[in-house]
Amino acid sequence: MKRPADLPTTIPVFPLPGALLLPRARLPLHIFEPRYLAMLDDTMKTRHRLIGMIQPRDVPDGQEKRLHSIGCAGRLTAFSETEDGRYMITLSGVSRFRVLREVEGFTPYIRCDVAWDGFSRDLGNTEHDTEFDRDHFLDLLSRFFEERQLSTDWDSLKQAEDELLINSLSMLCPFDPEDKQALLEAPSLSTRRETLVTLIEFALRGGMNEDVMQ
Repeated sequence: MKRPADLPTTIPVFPLPGALLLPRARLPLHIFEPRYLAMLDDTMKTRHRLIGMIQPRDVPDGQEKRLHSIGCAGRLTAFSETEDGRYMITLSGVSRFRVLREVEGFTPYIRCDVAWDGFSRDLGNTEHDTEFDRDHFLDLLSRFFEERQLSTDWDSLKQAEDELLINSLSMLCPFDPEDKQALLEAPSLSTRRETLVTLIEFALRGGMNEDVMQ
């Protein structure tokens, strides 16, 4: 088991609306903007190879977007380069973090001082949801997917472990960025599942007017 003390206190962060990374999950990304290509090059030179995924948020009066206070760091575990210099990468979720401050500097991308305390579950073993009613959940999910005209491998969903199922759906379902943030900040797997169910039920009642697929 890793400890917060094993993780760096400053990491690069990638603000991307609607893109959610969770501990022990994997997030594929297509990197092509020059500032994030620079971020990736710098990250590959580090020992930890961590990049923090975080949601930007709009502030009133047309001011510059700021970051949410909580994000999730992922380790760069796979990458391939295209002929025109872009990257296809995979981040494997390590732990959530809390932003302490943005670091002033000369990099074209954002770097933040972060704290890892308070997210000990993320660095432990796979979580289980002892109150998970899988049959009821999959029935609700089936209605949601049918209404949204989404497809999936239902056999794989039925066999997936609780954490893989709940976290994968949290990352992939078409929810607004603020809803994704609520899923990220859920303190445990069971509360994330409860939040996910609430969002799906809200959508089925007509609460979502448009899809926001990441």
